[in-house]
Amino acid sequence: MRAARAWHLLTAFVAATALVLQLVLVIRGGRVLEEAHAPSMTLRLLRFVAYFTIQSNVLVLVSTAALARDPGRCRSGLRVVRTAAMTGIIVTGLVHWFLLRPLLHLHGADLVADKLLHLVVPLLALAGWLVFGPRPVMTRRSSLRATTWPLAWLLVVLAQGATTGWYPYPFLDHREHGWDHVAVVCAGIFVLWFALLLGQRSYDRRMAPTPRAAPAI
Repeated sequence: MRAARAWHLLTAFVAATALVLQLVLVIRGGRVLEEAHAPSMTLRLLRFVAYFTIQSNVLVLVSTAALARDPGRCRSGLRVVRTAAMTGIIVTGLVHWFLLRPLLHLHGADLVADKLLHLVVPLLALAGWLVFGPRPVMTRRSSLRATTWPLAWLLVVLAQGATTGWYPYPFLDHREHGWDHVAVVCAGIFVLWFALLLGQRSYDRRMAPTPRAAPAI
């Protein structure tokens, strides 16, 4: 249990560091996805929280911070958060690697924040889940409830994009590629999402249950 607590705490610390660093860069006018002109402060902050990357890292932070206190226990609400966090952060890493990484030309602190959010945190979270669990956690109900988050996120992003013309990711912008391309990409990402849910649930069932220990004081 000590190793599990230490790993979850490390993951939470790195996620918090990455989020704070990216927030500072956004406040200072740092470029995200090579935006040519920094918008107003209010708009910068709204766009900051609109990124799926940021939301998935927040979920990892919340779930691993809770598990650092009690690595062997995952109550109903935390089950949903843990499922959403793990699936979301893996999607974040894969989408970044295959779709977004070729578009970015970042340097210095912007590059550090980018790598922490998209590579380091996903790898830490995945390794922690594979080795330490806790398990069993995933159920059909928690998986379906966790899926309401990306669905809601996508609907909100597309609705505001149609109104404001701003999209957090280029592959969601119908003006560049057309709605058919956007629909195909979104469908592909959700196929990936459900494939990851099935894979996680299968692994969850195959592995031995995590022993429970008394919560840390």
